[in-house]
Amino acid sequence: MLNVNEYFDGQVKSIGFVDGQGKATVGVMAAGEYTFNTGAPEVMVVVRGALTVQLADQEGWTTYSSGDRFDVPGNSSFRLQVKESTAYLCEYE
Repeated sequence: MLNVNEYFDGQVKSIGFVDGQGKATVGVMAAGEYTFNTGAPEVMVVVRGALTVQLADQEGWTTYSSGDRFDVPGNSSFRLQVKESTAYLCEYE
């Protein structure tokens, strides 16, 4: 079953699903700045475009491009700067 999600007045849209590897979402973020909160740990994979990320426990920002991945701790938050529409895959652990 697919679950459609929309955040930040439609600027971020995703489709959630479960497969043999577990729970995941795939989506697109329009240009902008966003803050997300997490429950479970997440692995974010940039499919196309780039995300500039600041994790809750870090002072600096890191840019991840197509094919890059980063881990987000559970019960945390992370900030994103998106310069152009970017596709991503989020895998929940």
